[in-house]
Amino acid sequence: MADSVQELIERLHREANQDRAPEETPDIGIVMGSDSDLEVMMTGGRRPGAYDALVTELGFEEQTDFENPPESRFTFETYVTSAHRTPELMTAYAETAADRGIDVIIAGAGGKSADLPNMTASIAYPLPVIGVPVQEKSVDSVIGMPVGAPIVAVDAGKSFNAALSAVQILARQHDDLHDRLCAYHERLKSEVGTVSTELHDRGTIEFSRE
Repeated sequence: MADSVQELIERLHREANQDRAPEETPDIGIVMGSDSDLEVMMTGGRRPGAYDALVTELGFEEQTDFENPPESRFTFETYVTSAHRTPELMTAYAETAADRGIDVIIAGAGGKSADLPNMTASIAYPLPVIGVPVQEKSVDSVIGMPVGAPIVAVDAGKSFNAALSAVQILARQHDDLHDRLCAYHERLKSEVGTVSTELHDRGTIEFSRE
């Protein structure tokens, strides 16, 4: 096993043994099969992604140091844990997630054999896992879990929705997150109202010129 992988596995187990307060640990874990998935998983490429949902819309911060959490009460972390290239790392992450304070995992993978979300869900059970097919051809693989081994999944590339779903799960225990989700939805409704008014009042041709 590569030294870098072994070091990460040991780090995860050390963190799992620390028994830190929930306020000091990441609430959401985001894992992906390759750093080539990062654009879809985090910024969404042509559409907003999980990072935009969590940071811009809902006030989360990314936690990059387990020992020194950011000031924000709600945080997330990000790792690459390939199911095919580093199955030991994927297993260690899923096995230690709950003990490290993670309440929900977002797992994304691409290709026809997008096994990371499914395997992560199987190992981390009963921790909820939300799968993100990075590409259209990944959908069948991600949603193809057998009865009794559940995974929740979003449509291809829609990591933004995966992040919203993760926060919906957390909001059942945190009123502050419930309020943030409601405020975000109100902003969406307001934007629709503004656009509808401008389209009607300015007319289709002039509105379309912008």
